[in-house]
Amino acid sequence: MFTVKILPNDKGNPPGKLAEAELHFDAGTPLAGLKLIGFSIWESRNAGKRNVTFPARSYSVNGERRSFALVRPVSDTAAHGPLREAILRAYAAWEEGALENDRDRGTMAHGV
Repeated sequence: MFTVKILPNDKGNPPGKLAEAELHFDAGTPLAGLKLIGFSIWESRNAGKRNVTFPARSYSVNGERRSFALVRPVSDTAAHGPLREAILRAYAAWEEGALENDRDRGTMAHGV
C-alpha cells in the first residue's frame, strides 16, 4: 500500500490551496522506497467542500498551454475516486490533529 504525506501550504499562495500531498509507497511492493508527488488539496468555492488535483505535465502546442494527467484510469473513468477520498481523509486527519494538539503545522503521514 502507501502512506499519504501532507505538506501544508503555510504561505497561502495561491489562494485556496490548502496543502500538497505525496504518496509514499510501503515496503514489500515494487514501488517501495519511491514517492509520487504533485497532488494538491484545494478549498472549493462551495463552502466546506474540498478538491484534489492530480499530478499533470504541462506542454505547449502552437503557443497554447495544455496539460495531461500523469495518473490516469485504465478503463473505469471513476477510478480516481478512491485515491481522491484517501487523500482527503488523510488531510482531514492531519487537520484534526493540528487543531486538537495545536502542534506545529508541519508534515504528517497517514497510512492507507
